[in-house]
Amino acid sequence: MEDMKFQMWIEKHTTQLTAVSALLIVLGYAGRYLLNAPLVYTVSLMVASIVAGIPIFLHAYQALRVKVISIELLVTIAVIGAFIIGEYNESAIVTFLFLFGNFLEQKTLTKTRQSIKSLTEMAPTSAELVHDDGTIEEVDVDDLDVGDVVQVKTGGSIPVDGEIVDGQGYADEAAVTGESRAVTKNAGDTVFSGTLLSDGYVKIKATKVGDDTTFAKIIELVEDAQDTKSHAEKFIDRFAKYYTPAVLVIALVVGLISRDFKLAITVLVLGCPGALVIGAPVSNVAGIGNGAKRGILVKGGSAMDTFSKVDTFVFDKTGTLTTGKTALADSKVYGPDANQVLQLTAAVEALSDHPLGRALTQAADDAHLDYQSLSIENSSTIKGQGITATVAGHTVCAGNRKLLEAHHVQLTDEQAQTLSQFQATGSSIVIVAVDTQVAAIYAIADTIREGLKDELAELKKAGAKHLVMLTGDNTQTANYVADQLGIDEVHADLLPQDKVTYVKKFEDEGRTVAFVGDGINDSPSLATADIGIAMGSGTDVAIETSDIVLMKSSFAALDHAYKLAKKTVLNTRENIFISIAVVAFLLLGLIAGFIYMASGMFVHEASILVVIFNAMRLINYGKNDDKEKSENVANLTAVNSTK
Repeated sequence: MEDMKFQMWIEKHTTQLTAVSALLIVLGYAGRYLLNAPLVYTVSLMVASIVAGIPIFLHAYQALRVKVISIELLVTIAVIGAFIIGEYNESAIVTFLFLFGNFLEQKTLTKTRQSIKSLTEMAPTSAELVHDDGTIEEVDVDDLDVGDVVQVKTGGSIPVDGEIVDGQGYADEAAVTGESRAVTKNAGDTVFSGTLLSDGYVKIKATKVGDDTTFAKIIELVEDAQDTKSHAEKFIDRFAKYYTPAVLVIALVVGLISRDFKLAITVLVLGCPGALVIGAPVSNVAGIGNGAKRGILVKGGSAMDTFSKVDTFVFDKTGTLTTGKTALADSKVYGPDANQVLQLTAAVEALSDHPLGRALTQAADDAHLDYQSLSIENSSTIKGQGITATVAGHTVCAGNRKLLEAHHVQLTDEQAQTLSQFQATGSSIVIVAVDTQVAAIYAIADTIREGLKDELAELKKAGAKHLVMLTGDNTQTANYVADQLGIDEVHADLLPQDKVTYVKKFEDEGRTVAFVGDGINDSPSLATADIGIAMGSGTDVAIETSDIVLMKSSFAALDHAYKLAKKTVLNTRENIFISIAVVAFLLLGLIAGFIYMASGMFVHEASILVVIFNAMRLINYGKNDDKEKSENVANLTAVNSTK
């Protein structure tokens, strides 16, 4: 029990022991060179060696208890050897540098994990519960249940996943989606736990609470991911398991052959694989942390490593390449007033709940047209054809060609040609006749994401060789979307199981495949691909099944994630190279006679910091791109405002 207390005390005060060791070393050298007091020099360095050596000895002992030959054991043996031959200056400097290196290592590693710390600090701890009688009670978030209503005021943290039932405001959702701009929230909109209400007042009905919220799952995923090893880390772990005992044997052989005890213990110090062991994990942590700050959840170093090798991206169409919402994509108006025709059409379509009708009423809403106040008489819906009504004294027919023919309305050659052109895009068509004359032809489609063509081109620039679309939609629509976006290969009219077949086929051809979908009906393909990427927070299935989740549902985020994966793997390789190069330099320096124990330990600890600082560059990776995009948006806004 006393031993345990002592070890805990040492662990808690290691930083102070490092500082004391440094002061004793300074005192020792002052005694030798300033005071001409050899005894002060010797005693100070002996005590410094013991003070700094105790934490190292304890770690070595704990490792030996579980049959592990650690770096601390090598240093311990080297320090004992230095004591035996009276090289107290060597032992003091070696132990101090080792502890100081560990101190700096922990400080810098903490910074690489800052994204996780900042996430956990955003997690709300209390909530204002609204009771049925309207009274407000502050409760712990753990006491909330699904169905409870909570209120959030300006500046407050949203404590649950839920739906706004009253009020409006602006939510900062950066912690969940990576979106830097505040998002407008009104009644009926979904909100996430851990996000901030930057302005406004809302009441929220909880749909998920506690550990089931999206925010809680994000924190859990990222924390687990940073502890999941990459292929490089697993290899280094196996390598270090045999390398460290090998250094011990080599030092013993060197001592026996050379009969030079100091040379043997110097080999122990120089052979410590510290930089090699720390280099890969710190790159992994920094890379995953960078993604987390941008709403990109990468499930561990192994997923990061595999993603960097992806050469084939397979996309679902609806909800992934397109917005998943039908909208007015194109139109040709033959009446004298386009707004009047759309207003009359919206008045008729408001009578039904058909998706095509909703697209037209939305277009009218966007144009701020008042169609709801128009008088409507004699409405009739003809299944499979469309709808007719008398609107504000005008006879309006809105539907397909059969509906118009039934009402003796014929298309001119020009109108028939426009109809064919719209149909060639895969759009659904609504033809509108007003008072027996064709007034407009509307093309309605699931719209392609804005800027997607450029973002897919950026993906190819980053190293993607094949872009493939797999969709359940018809061939005509699929080909049109593919042509618009520069997709290399298209397969349409597919069921979910057919998509899985194609993914397996690509893998059998030797490709490394990433499947990008919305995580709803694409979960089998997400699980089958080498890397499954879910666009958007979507569903629990997306988070559970995929290897990477893009909370923002953005192809810019996909581009960043792909480049980040490649950069992280490259950074890991750089760190491995630096580590091996340093060991080679130290051994050559030892042979050449210009490297000694203390100087070798200094280089050794410096190499650890070098690989850490190299990995920390990943934390800010992509910031310049973000700044450039912000400046471009600002410039574009300025140009538009002058028009």
